Amino acid sequence: MSDTASAPAARHAVVAAALDLFAAQGFEATSVEQIAQAAGISRSTFFRQFGGKDDVVFADHELLLDELRSYLSQPHDNPWAAVCEASMWVFKQFTADPELARRRYSVVRGVPALREREIVTVFRYERLFDEYLRESLPGLDPIDAVGFAALVTAVHNHVLRQLLRGTKRVPASVLRRALDDVMRRYGVHPHGTDAAPDDVVVAVFPRRMPSAEVARRLSEHLG
Repeated sequence: MSDTASAPAARHAVVAAALDLFAAQGFEATSVEQIAQAAGISRSTFFRQFGGKDDVVFADHELLLDELRSYLSQPHDNPWAAVCEASMWVFKQFTADPELARRRYSVVRGVPALREREIVTVFRYERLFDEYLRESLPGLDPIDAVGFAALVTAVHNHVLRQLLRGTKRVPASVLRRALDDVMRRYGVHPHGTDAAPDDVVVAVFPRRMPSAEVARRLSEHLG
């Protein structure tokens, strides 16, 4: 048996082998020894690289989260767009191997403990985006930061589920259009485009009026 599973291709092979076994004989009935044997690595290498059976299911997410932290730590002219680009990048990683993504989805749906961990994992993406926006835009209302992060994450997951629950390809352009709409909802124009003349609204409100009431009235009048 090989004692290396650190390279991306090798890690991907171990994840694929594990998911194949989980799908064929069930998560609980599959042992670490069986996964290691199917992947061609030692049991000790599996534990060193992944930790446990549930960890191997979410191994891709751990790598993605680390890579997103690195991406968001770089300078970006438009933090809102940077969050959307991060979401796009994650989507493209999963659509690169849709069959593997579908097998993972099927396994997770059938194991309550994995579903709970999936919820926590989704929240980690949302929290990463939220914290990045607050750091990048000093003075930003925390509600706007968490709201944008939550909406981007929810839209991403909605489009991704279209891929996971079906058999057809879902192009990245579907998510791109949805995320562009998210930015417009927050008054941010995607791709650095300027607002059209009829896209600007000037309104006057009493200084003491709560911002939430201002937003409510604007929403009411703008439909």
